[in-house]
Amino acid sequence: MAYRYGNRYQIALLPKSIEDYVGPDDPVRVYDAFVDALDLKELGMEMNPHKVGNTEYDPRVMLKLFVYGYSYGWKSSRKLERALYHNVSFIWLLGGLTPDHKTIAEFRRKNTEALKRILKQCTRMCMELDLLDGNVLFVDGTKIRANASRTRNHTKHHYEEHLAEVDKRIDELLEECERIDEKEKEQGSWIKLEKELVENEEYRTRIREMLNRFKEEEEKGKRPKTINQTDPESALMRSVQGSHASYNVQSVVDEKHSLIVHVDAVSETSDVNQFAHQITQAEEVTGKGCKVGCADAGYADTEELEKIDRRGTTVIVPSQRQALHNPEEKPFGKDKFVYDKEHDCYWCPEGQKLVYEGKHEGDKKIAYRIPDAVVCKKCKQYGQCTDFPRGRKIVRLSQEEVKEKLERQYEHPESQEIYKKRKARVEHPFGHIRRNLGMTSFLVRGREGARAEISVAATCFNIVRMITLLGGVRELIGGFMALQS
Repeated sequence: MAYRYGNRYQIALLPKSIEDYVGPDDPVRVYDAFVDALDLKELGMEMNPHKVGNTEYDPRVMLKLFVYGYSYGWKSSRKLERALYHNVSFIWLLGGLTPDHKTIAEFRRKNTEALKRILKQCTRMCMELDLLDGNVLFVDGTKIRANASRTRNHTKHHYEEHLAEVDKRIDELLEECERIDEKEKEQGSWIKLEKELVENEEYRTRIREMLNRFKEEEEKGKRPKTINQTDPESALMRSVQGSHASYNVQSVVDEKHSLIVHVDAVSETSDVNQFAHQITQAEEVTGKGCKVGCADAGYADTEELEKIDRRGTTVIVPSQRQALHNPEEKPFGKDKFVYDKEHDCYWCPEGQKLVYEGKHEGDKKIAYRIPDAVVCKKCKQYGQCTDFPRGRKIVRLSQEEVKEKLERQYEHPESQEIYKKRKARVEHPFGHIRRNLGMTSFLVRGREGARAEISVAATCFNIVRMITLLGGVRELIGGFMALQS
C-alpha cells in the first residue's frame, strides 16, 4: 500500500486566507469573542486611534494575546512572541500581527490594573448568561510561588548588619577618593573607585527599602520574621513542596457551576483573617449579598466570621475542634463546664464555682478560676481535671456566644449538605489552574502583578467551564454577541 507524503514546495494557485486555518468550533474563537465583549474603558485601558506618534498595537488585540496565551499556560513574553510565528491559532487571533517580546512585556507592565479587572467583567457575563447566581459562595486558598528565591529572605538584623557594612565601605571609598590627586583621576584607578562607590550606594538604597518595609509592617501590627529582597511583598510560606517565597492565593467560587467569582493574592501566610474580606469583595463583583458563605477550618476565627454573620448571611465554617475527624473526648474539657450567664461564672462537673479572674489579649479572652486552689487539690478528680497548683482555669472568648452559635450552625443538617460540596467546588478551579494552566509560580514580581496573573488565569478557567456548560464554542460566542446587542 502506498504512503502519503507531504511537499513543502508545492505552489498553491489560490492560497488560503488566515481565516480558513481556524475551524468554526476552535476554542480560540471564544477568546476572540470574549475580549471583543469586554468594556475596555471600564478596565481602564486607553483607546485612542487618533493618538499622534509611532503607531501602537490595538490594546484589544494585545489583550487577546495575553488571555489566550494564559489558557495555554504560556506567560513568558518570548513564548508568546514565538507562538505568533509558529502557532496557527495565535496567528489567526492577532490577524498576522507580530509584536516582539519587548512590546508584549511592556503592555503587561503598563496594563496591570486592566488585567486585574478582567475577571470582574467575566463574572458579570456569567451572571447575565445565568451560569452563576452568587447565593452560595465557597472560599479557599492555595500557596503559589513568587518569582523569588527563598534564599533571598533575610531577617531585620541581617539587613541592619549589611547596612552598617555598606556604610563603612562607602566611607572608606570616599576617603580613598580624597587621597587621589588630579593626575591619578585620569587613570583607571579613579574610574574603578567611582564605579564601586555607585554600586555600594545603590545597594545601600535597596537595604534601606527593606528596613522601611519592616517598619511599615510593624506599624500595621505585624512582625514579619523575614522579608524577601527580590520580591518584598511575598512571604516565606509552607506548602507540600516545602517552604518558598510565595503568595497566598484566595479564591471565591460559586456553588452553581464552580465558576470563580473573585480571586486575590495576599502576603499573609494564614487564611484566618481572609474570610470577611474575600466574601465582601465577591459581593461587590456580583452586586448582591450572598445567602451562605462557606470555608474550611483554616478560616475559623470568630471575630472574622462574625463580621459576615451579623449581616444575616449563614456562615458555614467548622471550628478547629469540629474539623477533627475523631476528636478526643476529654472528660473534663471546657464543654463539660457550664457557664452561668446571670452570675458570670462557670460550674465544674463536681459542682464547684469558677469566678471571673481577668481579661487577656486585650478584651478578647476572659479567664475564670476556682478562687481557692485548696478546693481543687482536695477534689477526687485532681490530676485528671488539672494538676496546676493554682487550680483549674477556664478561658472564655469575649465572643463565645457567637462561636457557639456558629458551631451549632455548622452542625445543622442543611449546612452539612452544603459543606460536603465545598471540596469539589473549590478544588476543581485550583486543580485546573495549577495542572492545565501551569500556574505553579508567578512570572511577575509584586503583589499587584500576582493579582493580575491569577485574575487572567481564573478568567481562562471560567471560559473553559462556560464552553462546557453552554454546549460548545458556537453557543458561547452567540451568548457573548447577545450581551453586546
